[in-house]
Amino acid sequence: MAPRHEVDLAIIGAGPAGLYATYYAGFRGMSVAVIDSLPEPGGQIAALYPEKAIYDIAGLPAVRGQELVDALLTQAATAKPTFLLGESAVELTCAEDHVLIGTDVGTQVRAAAVLLTAGIGTFTPRELPVGSDHLGRGLRYFVPRLEELTGQEVVVVGGGDSAVDWALALEPYARSVTLVHRRPQFRAHERSVTQLHDSTVRVLTPYEVCGIDGEQTVEAVHLAEVRGEGRETLPAQAVVAALGFIADLSAMERWGLEMRRRYVAVDRTMRTNLPRVFAAGDITDYDGKVRLISVGFGEAAAAVNNLAPLVNPALGTVPGHSSDAA
Repeated sequence: MAPRHEVDLAIIGAGPAGLYATYYAGFRGMSVAVIDSLPEPGGQIAALYPEKAIYDIAGLPAVRGQELVDALLTQAATAKPTFLLGESAVELTCAEDHVLIGTDVGTQVRAAAVLLTAGIGTFTPRELPVGSDHLGRGLRYFVPRLEELTGQEVVVVGGGDSAVDWALALEPYARSVTLVHRRPQFRAHERSVTQLHDSTVRVLTPYEVCGIDGEQTVEAVHLAEVRGEGRETLPAQAVVAALGFIADLSAMERWGLEMRRRYVAVDRTMRTNLPRVFAAGDITDYDGKVRLISVGFGEAAAAVNNLAPLVNPALGTVPGHSSDAA
C-alpha cells in the first residue's frame, strides 16, 4: 500500500517561506507534512546560491544562503514535521472537510488545509546527458555541505551563476576544481566570472562531458572539445552538474487554481480560489506583490493564521504574542 499521512496542514514547497510556515504552524499547534520535489530542503537558495550572501532578512545584516536554510530548518524542527522530499505533488482534490494530495511516487497526504509555497513550481535539475548512472555515486546536482568534497578532485559542469558560484565556493575545500563549459562565454555575473579567472579553478571551454568512469563511484571524467578534435580525461571523485533547473507549474494549473501571470492568485488572507488551499511566497500574485524572501515570511505567517480556524474552529486568526508562550 502507498504511504499515507494525515495532518492538519500540508505544505507544498520546502523553501524559506515553506520552512517558516512549518515552524509557525507548529507554533499554532498544528501537525505538518512538507512536500518538495527536490531531495534537499531549502528551495532555490539551497539549489542555486547556498554560498551567496543575502541582505534582506530582518535582523541579519548578511547571511549565507545555506546558513539561512539551516536556521530555518532548526526553527521548523520544533513543529516535528514530516518531510516528504524528492516527491512532487501531482494530484490535489478538495473535499468539504479536507484536501487530499497525491505525489508522483504514490504517497497520499490528507490535510485539513494546504499551503502552497512552491516558489516557481516543481523545480528539477537539468540532467547531465551522460553518466546518469553515477547519480548519488559521485555525480550530484547539489552541494548542500561544501566540506563533503574536502580533498577531492571536482569537476563542475555549466556556465551560469550556479556553476561559477559552486566552483568558487569549492576552491578552498577541494584538492582541485575544474569548470567545464561548452561555450567560451559565460552566462554568470561578470564580477563572478572575473573572480573565476583570478582563482586557481581550471577553466576548460568549449568542452563538454562525454563520459564518466568508475565502478562504485566516479573515478574519471572524459571531455570532448565542442566542434573540435580535442579530448581530455580528468581524474575526479566528484562531478557537480550545474546545468540549470526546469520549473513546472502545470500540475497546479490542472488543479483548477486561478493563475495570474503564471502565478497563483490570492486575496489579502492568502487564500486561493480553491477551498482550504492557501499560498504564500514567490508563487503568489496580487496587486502590489513584491517578491522578496522577507515578504514571503510575512505571507507565510498570515496564511497560517488565516487557515487556522479551518484546521480547528477553536483557533482564532489572532495568535497572540510568541513571548507569551510557555
